[in-house]
Amino acid sequence: MNLAASMRIALRALRVNKLRSSLTMLGIIIGVGAVITMIAIGAGAQARVEEQIRSLGSNLIIILSGSVSSSGARLGYGSQRTITEDDAYAIHREVPSVQAAAPALRGSGQVAGGNNNWSTAFWGVSPEYIEARQWNIASGRIFGQSEVQGSAKVAVIGETVARALYGDADPVGQIMRINKVPLMVIGLLERKGQTFGGRDQDDVVLMPISTARNRIMGAAQSKRRTVNNISVKLRDDANTAEAEADIRALLRQRHRLQAGQTDDFFLRNLSEVLSAREESSRVMGLLLAAVASVSLLVGGIGIMNIMLVSVTERTREIGLRMAVGARARDILTQFLVEAITLALIGGLLGVLLGVIGSYAIGEFAGWRVALRAESIALAVGFAGIIGVFFGFYPARKASRLLPIEALRYE
Repeated sequence: MNLAASMRIALRALRVNKLRSSLTMLGIIIGVGAVITMIAIGAGAQARVEEQIRSLGSNLIIILSGSVSSSGARLGYGSQRTITEDDAYAIHREVPSVQAAAPALRGSGQVAGGNNNWSTAFWGVSPEYIEARQWNIASGRIFGQSEVQGSAKVAVIGETVARALYGDADPVGQIMRINKVPLMVIGLLERKGQTFGGRDQDDVVLMPISTARNRIMGAAQSKRRTVNNISVKLRDDANTAEAEADIRALLRQRHRLQAGQTDDFFLRNLSEVLSAREESSRVMGLLLAAVASVSLLVGGIGIMNIMLVSVTERTREIGLRMAVGARARDILTQFLVEAITLALIGGLLGVLLGVIGSYAIGEFAGWRVALRAESIALAVGFAGIIGVFFGFYPARKASRLLPIEALRYE
């Protein structure tokens, strides 16, 4: 008996017991659907992490001011500004693996534009800040070095600020005021979204660092060249550990720190932090898929159970087939095909359930989901393997029945 004949007999046997076949497939359907949905949720979370990594910038090191002591108590990082604009320019000039180093000076205030106003943070930065943070300009332009040197009254704003002040109108060319100082909007930043901590990266105003220092923050700040942080972008082929060591050695030298003194600055490697987040997200996705795979295992046990019942019910039929010339291999193939057919049909229906479930979760729960073809193929393939594995024992049991005993079975 060839494979095609075995398949026809198997399908006919499954049609005779439609309800039982449907209930048997239910475990596989739920299992495959759960696996696809869980993998889609995990992949969506990982895609979100990768998106945030790109939004913060790759190969990025943030230099912060170190902690200081006051009356014996150690204050936190940034409690006193110890890094300067000149440190940033020295890092860019003297560390070969650095592509860009951008000092940043932070302030906050009420921003007014048109008939609206908005409370936001503003940053005085150098033009290299856009390159270091991989931030593109949606419209307009970024300010140049000549505007930094001249403390030009210009600004580039984020999408949130633009929407709050000007609605849907183009903000480029508009006049806005920060602490009563008028600035012309010369550029609109591309949308970046939120950070891991939930901070809106688009709620920002960028201006030349000299403008922030000399015109916005007042005379006390204009006499100092200290900054809140320095964003350092490394070259793609740079060794991060070596770059950190070079930057640390240069800053210690510039700050005249002795061998026994602790650093008065802090280096934060965002690439390592975000890589750890990405890895944890990937592990969580695999864990969800593994938990969902238990449903497939339960479905496979259901197939084995039903196939054993089927062998018992059809013992006389098996004996009759053997009596008229069917070989043990034919009986084995017939029951194995039945098990695999149950698993594959259940797998295909599970794919449909998984796709619908993934989109439903994304729509109603607001979660990021990402369906991938390989996850669907993996789930269906695993369903087929389940059919072979759990169907083999009942099929083998049926093929080893003795015809004379099978015909006597009541």
